[in-house]
Amino acid sequence: MDFDSKARLVEKTITRRRLLGNTGYSASLLTFGATVPEVLCEAATLSMEQRILVVVEMAGGNDGLNTVVPLRDELYRNARPNLAISSTDVLAVNDDLGLHPSMRGMADLLEDGKLSIVQGVGYENPNRSHFESMDIWHTCQRKSELRQNGWLGRYLEAATVDRFSDPPALHLGRQQQPFALMSRDVRVPSIQSLEQFRLRVAKSPDLRDAIRSLSSQRRAGASDLLGFVQASSRNAMNASERMESAGMQYRSSEAYPRTALGRELETIAKLIASGLETRIYYVRIDGFDTHANQPGAHSVLLRTVSDAVGTLVRDVNAQGDGDRLLVMCFSEFGRRVTENASDGTDHGAAGPVLLAGNGVNAGVVGEHPRLDDLLNGDLKHSVDFRQVYSAILQQWMKCDAPSILGAAYDPIAVFAKS
Repeated sequence: MDFDSKARLVEKTITRRRLLGNTGYSASLLTFGATVPEVLCEAATLSMEQRILVVVEMAGGNDGLNTVVPLRDELYRNARPNLAISSTDVLAVNDDLGLHPSMRGMADLLEDGKLSIVQGVGYENPNRSHFESMDIWHTCQRKSELRQNGWLGRYLEAATVDRFSDPPALHLGRQQQPFALMSRDVRVPSIQSLEQFRLRVAKSPDLRDAIRSLSSQRRAGASDLLGFVQASSRNAMNASERMESAGMQYRSSEAYPRTALGRELETIAKLIASGLETRIYYVRIDGFDTHANQPGAHSVLLRTVSDAVGTLVRDVNAQGDGDRLLVMCFSEFGRRVTENASDGTDHGAAGPVLLAGNGVNAGVVGEHPRLDDLLNGDLKHSVDFRQVYSAILQQWMKCDAPSILGAAYDPIAVFAKS
């Protein structure tokens, strides 16, 4: 097939309506999975000096009281005769608090000055539904408000410029893409693994060659649509090839945990090492809804997160990109103070948010929630989660937080330097 025929094929297949939306260029990115993905992508043009955010969603409602343990509080032990963590087992944070004994990876980060523990994070009138509470965290909006996009999706819209480059964000995992990344104008790829990341050729085995030819040749009087195709195709091919070759280029002295989360964070380290300009990576680990038999399950979950995050931070530092990395670990709510009859805990409210990286204000930020001043049996929040987002957006990602969050929230002091 000659060049003109290939051009006509692409122009016929990819219509202006598909590429141009009512509000401007559609930011369709490569998508991956069982179906044939889109070929073209549009994304923010980002310099390698810019910073990276990795979000770890701990889905199900993490028990914050057994994550950051109040060592000296008898009310804690009275409320949890079976579930309370012994003060002799915890990993000390300070004289009053300790991390769950399975969180050695994060304890090491804390010792190295690379872990910030934000206490008592939540929001007014907490909702105890997994789906609704997570939607609130993802969108910064209640159900009564119009939810069109997520807080990170709005950031991506603000960051995107009129050039085609690497995907500005990636979701890794088998789950449905999180609402936090949703955007009217920017489409974020979801991938399961580097091995599955490829430009699929659909029904045409020579489509890759056709795209390469289209993106490298110029024609007199070429239409705006063809120019759009050429520019986006070139950058899509470049991003795909860098990501496909990342595994061959990547060398690490760190041994990642052989867990799904460990493999996903190792993939992120590979992509950072490959030179990909992606700013946001999003992963999720399920299982934190510990209504019954909590001790064993919660221990495994916390170890899984702690070991994987600790390994990622060490690895990216060894690559020389540690100063660019921030990891945020959050859950949609905490658990109730009092244990239930099934050796578990039920849906609660406030809980800790964990931030890891070279730039964080290491140690405890905020006060541990008081167990003698509860709201319907739940911990009261002292930090609105949007204060954490505000700090990340304003001080880490260097953008205007109020325009993205919809209102001004005082950034919590989680960064040693902005």
